[in-house]
Amino acid sequence: MTDRVPADDPYHELREAIVGGQLHPNERLTETSLAERLGAGRTAVRAALVRLDQEGLITLERNRGARVRHISDAEALEIEEVRAALEGMLARRAASRIGASDLRSLHDVLGRMRDRVEQGDSIGYSELNATFHQRIWAAAGHPTASRIVGSLKSQAIRFQYQTALRPGRAQRSLTEHEAIFAALKAHDADAAETAMRNHLAEVLDTLRWAIESQHKTARWLPG
Repeated sequence: MTDRVPADDPYHELREAIVGGQLHPNERLTETSLAERLGAGRTAVRAALVRLDQEGLITLERNRGARVRHISDAEALEIEEVRAALEGMLARRAASRIGASDLRSLHDVLGRMRDRVEQGDSIGYSELNATFHQRIWAAAGHPTASRIVGSLKSQAIRFQYQTALRPGRAQRSLTEHEAIFAALKAHDADAAETAMRNHLAEVLDTLRWAIESQHKTARWLPG
């Protein structure tokens, strides 16, 4: 049991714990234990669980509480395929709407991503990668698509961290993000959509590699 900490917002506390891996797939969650863990009321915890269930991060079970939802390998691949379609559309919209301040913000994030690659900081790069994409979603001005993509990305986050560990992946990813930025800066909708789809095709390929690598490791573990 972790030390009790005050929680003004149990939803964000629990979401961070799930996405960050402190709560594991299939782990059982009860209102009583979560209220104690978070120092929050059961009503607030119950509302947070309902919201997380709607986002696909947990599964509510009648009379049995909730469990962190397990994402299968096949579903993770499907999520990335859907992400590619939606984010391609968001990049296209962003190209015609993005302003100077948004471009400066993206350029700043891209510079910090480049620093993380030079430092060999895969996890730090992955976090900035997420920020880069979120800035594009915001610039696109399509809240519904942004919300759906954000939910999908959260569900598959544990797989996404694995893709950052592929040798040479961070440098290739940086090049792909530079192409996306160049297209957005040029306000070229076709190029922005193509660059985003090409990037996420590489992400999908790397995810297949990560899944296969994990399976190989599991086969070699002693029983």
